[in-house]
Amino acid sequence: MANSLIEAKNLKQYFNTPRGKLHAVDDVSFSIEKGTTMGIVGESGCGKSTLGRTMIHLLESTGGQIMFKGEDITKVNNKQLIKLREDMQIIFQDPFSSLNPRMTTMEIVTEPLLLSKRFSKKEAEERANEIMNTVGLSPRLWNAYPHELDGGRRQRIGVARAIALNPSFVVCDEPVSALDVSIQAQILNLMQDLQEKNELTYMFITHDMSVVRHISQNICVMYLGQLVECSPSKELFQQPLHPYTKALLSAVPSTDIQHKKERILLKGELVSPVNPKPGCRFAARCNYACDRCHEPQKLEEISPGHFVSCCRVNEIN
Repeated sequence: MANSLIEAKNLKQYFNTPRGKLHAVDDVSFSIEKGTTMGIVGESGCGKSTLGRTMIHLLESTGGQIMFKGEDITKVNNKQLIKLREDMQIIFQDPFSSLNPRMTTMEIVTEPLLLSKRFSKKEAEERANEIMNTVGLSPRLWNAYPHELDGGRRQRIGVARAIALNPSFVVCDEPVSALDVSIQAQILNLMQDLQEKNELTYMFITHDMSVVRHISQNICVMYLGQLVECSPSKELFQQPLHPYTKALLSAVPSTDIQHKKERILLKGELVSPVNPKPGCRFAARCNYACDRCHEPQKLEEISPGHFVSCCRVNEIN
């Protein structure tokens, strides 16, 4: 796409297991426009985090293509990867285990600046001071160690480290799921302010539909390694089309006591992601499953920008 910063084309990530190949990410395609946020949602184990890590080469893909700023970065050498690291960053889910316990706040934020070899030690410290002020870390905390800080402050360090080199693209791997609700709001607002200021592009991975609705312009719903629905955020919440998306949204708490939602309870067992059979992987838990669901499914555009992978989508909506 013309305005896309990063794009995945038929991306695959398989892992070898004693029982066969585990299809963690299977034939996934999407693009993210510059300066926007793409939400990736789904239940635990669906491959969200693996997809994010594959996009930025923390894991090397099994197949498919990754396009970044119009260039194919699917296979890169060490020299190219070092350069990419400056432009593609990640905010990890756990703000404690992702930080070096032997380094102070200042040292953690300064480290990527020094590794880039673009800054002297003095320049790196000045840049780190500026970044930490931006993310709301008080000067009295600059010499503190991670174990001396609460979860919100630790995650601010993670955000500061991720934006230190002015990246274009940031994978946010459930960055607020380990935080209290009030702290979640602070971190989300901080991330949106930084996005507006620096024109950042986010891939926001979460299982929390309320959070993804707040921060994302577009959303992809993932199930057992595959995308089942992709849509603008507002449209997805107003008119979900895939049975799995409907079930996810039915579980979102609502404050509207006048119009109670009917909870969709999923029955049946999860299909194994190891050597999966062709066809819809949700079929075993779907109330609308038929013989055609056992045939290979693909994302089809139902309305402008709204893609669904379901052979019965027009019948059940």
